Amino acid sequence: MNSLTIQNTRSYLALCKLRVVSLIVFTALVGMALSVPGMIPLDVLILGNLGIGLAAASAAAINHLLDARTDIFMTRTRHRPLPTGQLTEAQVIRFAVSLAVASMLVLGLFINVLTAALTFVSLIGYAVIYTVWLKHATPQNIVIGGAAGAAPPVLGWTAVTGEIHAHALILFLIVFVWTPPHFWALAIYRRHDYEAAEVPMLPVTHGVTFTRWQILFYTIILVLVTLLPWLTGMSGLVYLAGATVLNLGFLGYAIAMLKPRNEQLAMQMFNYSVLYLMALFAFLLIDHYLSLI
Repeated sequence: MNSLTIQNTRSYLALCKLRVVSLIVFTALVGMALSVPGMIPLDVLILGNLGIGLAAASAAAINHLLDARTDIFMTRTRHRPLPTGQLTEAQVIRFAVSLAVASMLVLGLFINVLTAALTFVSLIGYAVIYTVWLKHATPQNIVIGGAAGAAPPVLGWTAVTGEIHAHALILFLIVFVWTPPHFWALAIYRRHDYEAAEVPMLPVTHGVTFTRWQILFYTIILVLVTLLPWLTGMSGLVYLAGATVLNLGFLGYAIAMLKPRNEQLAMQMFNYSVLYLMALFAFLLIDHYLSLI
């Protein structure tokens, strides 16, 4: 494999935002696991997560395409494949469409139509509605657009059962409420980038102090929402103990953000929020299978 092929491969992989996709697939996997009392059917486990992952990668690639003109103004994104000319718009379009078609074929043919339809709606919601309209229309962009990012646990659930259950909606609600404090922490740290790109993120339009209070407000809601799996009997004490520890950490960061020691604290909270969601869903998974022993 020559150096040009290796570079192209890396560029295409960069379009997929693999870290984000891995978190999406993991939350979908937990949705699958919690939907059944035993093990996930092997075909659904493999093909369901493959289809959901392909759709997430397609949405990420479309996001790269539509954001290319503003990415060049931001330190965090100016080295992406499109702003640097590593890939052309035509190449990205073909790649994104190919992933989307593959996703719909896998989910529609081998899983069920409901999961394929919900996945397609989520793809359009993030890649088009959020990126094209919401992101540039309102400082509440991440709150409204967060619905698309919160869908994977529901997609995992429907992939196994073919129906939407109230417990699946609890998982949706957790990710939905987690998204604003997660993303606003990054937005505070990168607020000058968003200002340069004329993207109306909350720290740009309403100031950092207001955004810090909003982070605390949503974090308190998140703490309450994460009690729902235990309160509804969906999960047990193992989950509750894990969630309590994780919530103390999240709440600690949100309080510290009101009077930050330095600019790095916002980025530290952002990084913690990613680990938080992964660990929270891991506790859901562990608790579920421990209850079967």
